[in-house]
Amino acid sequence: MARIDEKTTSEIVAAHDARPELLVQILASIVKRFGWIPEETVRQLASELNLSRAEVHGVVEYYHDFRTSEPGQHIVRICQAEACQAMGSEKLTAYAEKTLAMSLNNTEDDITLEPVYCLGNCACSPAIMIDGKTFGRVNEQRFNELIDAMRGDN
Repeated sequence: MARIDEKTTSEIVAAHDARPELLVQILASIVKRFGWIPEETVRQLASELNLSRAEVHGVVEYYHDFRTSEPGQHIVRICQAEACQAMGSEKLTAYAEKTLAMSLNNTEDDITLEPVYCLGNCACSPAIMIDGKTFGRVNEQRFNELIDAMRGDN
């Protein structure tokens, strides 16, 4: 991913007419382009949109897709919603944490592991998402296959 710089952030703000009411859309554009929102960008947005840093930070923290640390090259999300929990996502999450040697909301070896609260694939629970692609009926064996394919180990 490209490095975040002040010029590009200013261009994104300008593309949204520097309208503070479009903060969510501005943040979404930054995340789409860079993958995360560092503290320097929060300060810059506050200044350019005439908002307090607390206002910008509050929006960043409210939405789970707005991360404040740089993600790994691969993002693995495991659904934690009720339907997936009923079908074993808690066990799958524990297995993923053990297999990937990390806990949720962390990055190791260029993989970020995150919870997600519904992938819209309830009929095929438990569901996971890897790099934006959703997979259903994931058990431990299928998880291993998907991670190996993601890494190019297949």
